Amino acid sequence: MGAPIIDVDENLRLLGTAHVATASVEAVKENIEGWKPDIVAVELCKGRHDALTQEKRLDREGLLKVIKEGKAPMVLLQSLLAAEQRKLGLDEGQQPGAELLAAVEVANEAELRVELVDRDIQTTLRRAWNKMSFKEKFGLMWALLAEEDSDEELELEQMLADKDLLTSLMEELREVSPGAGSVLIDERDEFIARKISGIRSEGKVLAVLGAGHLDGVSKLLEQKVEPSEERIADLSVVPKGGRLLKSISYAIPLVLLGLLGWFAYNGDLASIKENGIYWFAGNFIGAALFCMLAGGHPIAILVAAVASPITSLNPALAAGWFAGYAQMKVKEPTGEDLTEFLKLDSAKLFWTNRAGRILLVTALTNLGSMAGAWISMGLIAAGL
Repeated sequence: MGAPIIDVDENLRLLGTAHVATASVEAVKENIEGWKPDIVAVELCKGRHDALTQEKRLDREGLLKVIKEGKAPMVLLQSLLAAEQRKLGLDEGQQPGAELLAAVEVANEAELRVELVDRDIQTTLRRAWNKMSFKEKFGLMWALLAEEDSDEELELEQMLADKDLLTSLMEELREVSPGAGSVLIDERDEFIARKISGIRSEGKVLAVLGAGHLDGVSKLLEQKVEPSEERIADLSVVPKGGRLLKSISYAIPLVLLGLLGWFAYNGDLASIKENGIYWFAGNFIGAALFCMLAGGHPIAILVAAVASPITSLNPALAAGWFAGYAQMKVKEPTGEDLTEFLKLDSAKLFWTNRAGRILLVTALTNLGSMAGAWISMGLIAAGL
């Protein structure tokens, strides 16, 4: 059985594919050669297109940049999504996105116009991360920690042919993380549909999409969704982060320093000592424990523990940065580690690959430091 096809009208065809399946690559070639479109729209953004068509490099400076710019969680989320593809039994030795690359290459050979209709991957991942609650983020980290290879694999043809199965898989993502689900599924469906809507009057269009987006995008196109540049711009905004969390991150040190100042003004040295212990102990334990869960080197764990009580007082700093840098210094990744990590085809890379371990240490230490600071303030508030 071939890949699923939906003909929205005589000039617009949607081809559903699996991003790591050989059969999908063949289906793409057959439809371009047989249906003869004027325009080939692919579920790619410029960043992913360049990553597929150009040689990717990662060096020590690039890894440091990921840590300093707070992109470690984005890489973790991207890796988990790639790992989920493997768990579905869809990995047949093809590079993720091979069928999209095939669509671009065949279209270029036929001198057809190619349109990239997906939202920028970094925008999508950042919006997904910011919409996830603390509980959902913790669940993501736990999923990485507990990931195991599954013996239960779905047949590719079964997955592509069974819309109910596809729907259940997408809904499973929503259940695990409603915030991320709305961004990764609903928002992308809308973005892709609006981009396709903007070119459907310009010729015969073949849109090559992941099978999971086929149903949502086709429904929007059948409803004659408008291109709406304003709406596309709204969906392309990179969020600056949750205001509530940002406010709390600034409020915690102000409240703590205010309390200590008040105790000092009243000569209450016992309260200063007691609450100081709460602060240092909570941060120390939270950051050290999560760094340990990430498999951090003892030196990185010590750095995380020492840095957390200080960085929690300064929202511009993060304990994970220091722990990640320490992990890099004592377990510096080789050129082979950096090259292998770019494949990002399994969450296990965060355990077996030194570059991946550095990012995992960074992200989990930051999470532990945040949890430690909140717990410390809770203990301090309870003692007032």
